[in-house]
Amino acid sequence: MTKTLSPALEISGLIKDVGPLAALDGRMKRIVSNISLKAHFGAVTALLGANGAGKTTTIECAQGLQERTGGSISLLGHDPQHADAGLRARVGVMLQDGGLPPASRPLPLLRHVAGLYANPLGVDALVARLGIGDFSDTTIRRLSGGQKQRVALAASLLGNPEVLFLDEPSAGLDPQSRLMVFELIRELRDSGKAIVLTTHLLDDAQRLADYVYIVDRGESVAQGTVQELLEHSTSAQKHRVMTFEAAAGLDVSALLRPGLSCTETRPGSYSLAGELESADLGRFGSWCAQHHIMPTAVHLASQSLEDVFLAISNGGLSAEPDEPAESDLAAKTETMGIS
Repeated sequence: MTKTLSPALEISGLIKDVGPLAALDGRMKRIVSNISLKAHFGAVTALLGANGAGKTTTIECAQGLQERTGGSISLLGHDPQHADAGLRARVGVMLQDGGLPPASRPLPLLRHVAGLYANPLGVDALVARLGIGDFSDTTIRRLSGGQKQRVALAASLLGNPEVLFLDEPSAGLDPQSRLMVFELIRELRDSGKAIVLTTHLLDDAQRLADYVYIVDRGESVAQGTVQELLEHSTSAQKHRVMTFEAAAGLDVSALLRPGLSCTETRPGSYSLAGELESADLGRFGSWCAQHHIMPTAVHLASQSLEDVFLAISNGGLSAEPDEPAESDLAAKTETMGIS
């Protein structure tokens, strides 16, 4: 595997327009307007954004599957738009829709794909690792969404790529398969591969990513490690929440102080939110003892990547590609204090 100090993938100012046939008024539609990112060897780089934010288009341009309108892309030191077979053999791609021939069966298909490479990984070992043997005689069209995902992942790995693109890799997976895929992705990262994945699932990004780019309405609006994104959010978004279950209609005023709020979200279920301190937990215990209250459940949670994402993307609802953004994304990023 080629290892250098240079990024495995570098995108600068990516622009992608589509149309005019796709636009009713004959104008081109800009679906990616300003995305820049770097992905390094031995790291998982995540593009995080709502559906329609421009994630898939970005990685398809990065792979050379779509022709960009503007900006520059370097994949393993080459422009992917002019990639030869040698470069493509060093890159693995798992598309969101699978891209699998529906009439094929998984095992013959994977053996065929392996035969396209000079030094492929062992098909049988990969099939066993991903549990594909259980449905290897079933045609692709009859597989569940999660089963297709596992076959697509296996196909992307057969060439032992240096760079691996995974578009929504956990979509449709059951919990057990999801954990299996997560473990495999971590192993691939630890072996030195550069992994670029897209997801709209906040938990996936928080658990897997070494570095995150948040994409909104075709622009990269924030970036950093998960911890950096959490730490650089404004104080208004830095919060912890304690929820507890008890009797309905309780007087919770004694739990409050400046900066804290407590609401009964439904009868008998309460949410205490703000910058909680250890003293607040002590006061909660005293309040329970004084009022002879024994909560049936108590849960304490800190700020998550979801809180940061929702703050940046106005609830995570991206505009349609041909709609103008309703707010200044650059101003959002500046407010969050993230470069």
